[in-house]
Amino acid sequence: MEQSQITEIIINTINSIFENLLGSIDNNLYNVLDNMTFINSSILHDNYFEKIFGTSTTNGILLIANSLFLGFLIYFALKYLLSHFTYSQIEKPYSFVLKLIIYGICMNFSYFILEQILDLNSYITLAIVDLGDYLFNKSICFSELINTINNSISISGNSLNIFSLDGLLKATLSMSLLGLVFSYSLRYIMIKIFILISPFAILSASFNQLSWFFKSWARNLFSLLFIQIIVAIVLLILFSMDYNSNDLFTKFAYIGGIYALIRANSFVREFIGGVSTNISQNVNSFVSFTK
Repeated sequence: MEQSQITEIIINTINSIFENLLGSIDNNLYNVLDNMTFINSSILHDNYFEKIFGTSTTNGILLIANSLFLGFLIYFALKYLLSHFTYSQIEKPYSFVLKLIIYGICMNFSYFILEQILDLNSYITLAIVDLGDYLFNKSICFSELINTINNSISISGNSLNIFSLDGLLKATLSMSLLGLVFSYSLRYIMIKIFILISPFAILSASFNQLSWFFKSWARNLFSLLFIQIIVAIVLLILFSMDYNSNDLFTKFAYIGGIYALIRANSFVREFIGGVSTNISQNVNSFVSFTK
């Protein structure tokens, strides 16, 4: 067998492997990515999650939070009593009790409050998506983005050549979007974690010494939710461009759009702070908080 034939067989084999790999990514992952990115109050409507959170003040996380509520009250009573002997300055009892009651009520209704916040964030996202549907007659989502990318880069059937510019761009885009799946999966889990600790965060606002915890919790949760609005805007911009499969600018514009989606969490962190969901090889920096 001639060397040129061997080379051709090797190239065709490599192209076939990448074609199957990238096709599997396109066909299986991006509907999941849409569900993980564009979340609403349905994230709360899970039987196991509701049991952990607590369906009343006598079970779940709410039971622990209400026990802590009583602990705060006893702690302040003892501190107020000792202040008469030590002559130390403390917060006025009426002010503290009123504040503790208000935050205690908010704590016990935190499930309802978070449900409204999640839905409000989802409505804003849907408004952006619906605008794109109306203007461009396309579904503004990741699965539709994949179809547009494949049409723009002219990848179909056995036409994939990983050693061509189109093939390299296609592989770069698909693997970058695969990275988004891991990043937004982490975001999904982090949102659930911040929802679970919401009763403690709300209650901490009643104590001046612990108010920093509430502020950090609110900033981190808001940044995680705000990401999906940024993602919707980036997708809207991508679908608003008039692409030509023969235009090299078109293909690199997609690279820029995908990079913007990857960097969305970093942009939000730099703007308002919050928790990082960027996947890193360094396990120590897998999740980090900004102060």
